[in-house]
Amino acid sequence: MDLTSLARAMRQPKAAAVAGLFFSLILATVLLLLQSVAPQTTSELGSWADDQTRRDSVVIALALIPFAGIAFLWFVAVVRSELGRLGDRFFETVFLGSGLLFVAMLFAAAAVLSGLLSLVDAGFPVAPTAAAEAWSVSTALLGQFGARMAAVFALTVSTAGRRAGTLPRAVALLGYLCGIVLLLTPPLPRWAMFLFPIWVITLSLVVLLRRPKAVES
Repeated sequence: MDLTSLARAMRQPKAAAVAGLFFSLILATVLLLLQSVAPQTTSELGSWADDQTRRDSVVIALALIPFAGIAFLWFVAVVRSELGRLGDRFFETVFLGSGLLFVAMLFAAAAVLSGLLSLVDAGFPVAPTAAAEAWSVSTALLGQFGARMAAVFALTVSTAGRRAGTLPRAVALLGYLCGIVLLLTPPLPRWAMFLFPIWVITLSLVVLLRRPKAVES
């Protein structure tokens, strides 16, 4: 396969579906890891960085986050190409902006935790207030602001897909449910964070299982 054929294959809807599956599975794993070690009390909020088991789980989650971001950007690029082909610049712009901001929030949340852990690994004494602040800021970036951008992303793709007639009603309704819950639920329940990867998995599977003729139409 030459470079031109490879580039063409990477722009196909099925390529977006593969990227969406990778992103969703990685993000779900990251969320499970972080929620499994999340501080449950105020005292634990300041001492989580002193627990080696918790630190190991966070390190694994942080190592996976860049791959989730890369897969999501690939997913965004292919879907944006499809929206551009349909000529809907408004939805294309909102969709692209919300997707990029979601990745930025995801990376920023990871950077906050990574910065603190690098100090711990280097032997610097970390005050409980610093550990509590790092976890709180990271949680806010991902669970509040990042979740809202994911909500806009899901609502935009669902609306654009229904307007173009390329997205099944059930998948669009799931996208609307995901978007509304993530957008309007403060504070965000832990289970709600999984709505976004579940929706992306559903969307990706629909694209993968759709017949070629249906995709072309």
